[in-house]
Amino acid sequence: MVDRTQLDLAKSRALSFFDKAGIILTDREKQDLEVADFGLGDLEHSGLEIVTYVNTQRCCAKELILFPGQTCPEHRHPAVEDSPGKEETFRCRWGLVYLYVEGPPTAQPMARPPIGREACYTVWHEVVLRPGMQYTLAPDTRHWFQGGPEGAVVSEFSTRSRDEADIFTDPEIRRLP
Repeated sequence: MVDRTQLDLAKSRALSFFDKAGIILTDREKQDLEVADFGLGDLEHSGLEIVTYVNTQRCCAKELILFPGQTCPEHRHPAVEDSPGKEETFRCRWGLVYLYVEGPPTAQPMARPPIGREACYTVWHEVVLRPGMQYTLAPDTRHWFQGGPEGAVVSEFSTRSRDEADIFTDPEIRRLP
């Protein structure tokens, strides 16, 4: 778990990334910025900082911050009730992000899973996103992503987000505390 000091430092650091990307947030958005360590207690390696603009029954828009080498662990968005699962588009705004999806494995991938958790990363088809580039994932697609050498700011546009329903490859992950 992230303690109060780590939380405050991560929020401050994330806000500096928004400044680098030229993204203006309201005071409320800054206050509500989420710091997710996925219950692993290793925020520098497994984590994500998130601002959610909107999440309705039909659509969702978020900003994601990845510190250098920080990884959002492998997961998928399964069907829930009458929904086939979350479809999402990632658009890189600043920095570099390495996205891994189902498909032919990349021979020499740029990212590395967090040490000790390598077995929980099973998809290795690499998509490199630079500012202005985007990629859309179909529902229920296994994926993970990692910030490049300077980190990254990524906009996410999707159908309804149900984080509590996400299925992670790593059985130790707890998306919501």
